[in-house]
Amino acid sequence: MASLREKLLLKGGGVISLVGAGGKTTLMFRLARELADAGETVLTTTTTKIYKPSKEQSPCIIISADLEEVVKQAKKFKLECAHITAACGYLASQGKLTGFKPYVINQLWETGLFRWILVEADGAARKPLKAPASHEPVIPTCSGWVVAMIGLDAVGKPLEDQWVFRSRLYSQITGLPPGKPVTEDSVARIILHHQGLMKGSPSRARRFVFLNKAEDEGAHKAAQKIGSILLIKGHDKLEKIVIGALELEPPLVEWYEPDERL
Repeated sequence: MASLREKLLLKGGGVISLVGAGGKTTLMFRLARELADAGETVLTTTTTKIYKPSKEQSPCIIISADLEEVVKQAKKFKLECAHITAACGYLASQGKLTGFKPYVINQLWETGLFRWILVEADGAARKPLKAPASHEPVIPTCSGWVVAMIGLDAVGKPLEDQWVFRSRLYSQITGLPPGKPVTEDSVARIILHHQGLMKGSPSRARRFVFLNKAEDEGAHKAAQKIGSILLIKGHDKLEKIVIGALELEPPLVEWYEPDERL
């Protein structure tokens, strides 16, 4: 069975930033579990906000705005946990952890405490699709991987805030009129556009697309159509396109590289 790390070409350790919508948190904790089960040290964190993870998602959580305190607690927790989550603060009223500034992620990486740091670097208000505002995504410069997430359940739905976070921006960037069904072509455009999901990625970062929720034939066909467009128009920008269903076992369905055609 193919593993997530295998298909995202995760070797040697590094910082992975997750952007977009439709499964970032699920991918982050699934990937963390896979890496930790292989005996590697993993930090999961955010530069925005995430819901406080359950014990099953992350057994050890550090909450502190003080980098030295985070490092001190991490050294202590590492004796019993390969996987640790750290955040700057906690909003009890929302049940959410607040993120670190990107430069703090850089500093955490430079400590060498973790082989992998997984960063949820974008917010989407639990919608399956989004367009980034001017301040989004928030990607640390030390990122060696950037993974753009898409929730396939948005395809075919009307371009409205119910389905697309910042739907007006999505319309401006992709040219799809408000209220019209979200098309596969518009999804490809929001991924590849210079104002799109991967805006602000470090130049050296390897870029991947994860098309999530391919749980039925219709979603699978939509993913294949998006993949076909990306393979033609994004062949010089993308490392790999992965089609998956993170809530199922196994979580991966298909994957393609730019020199392939669907």
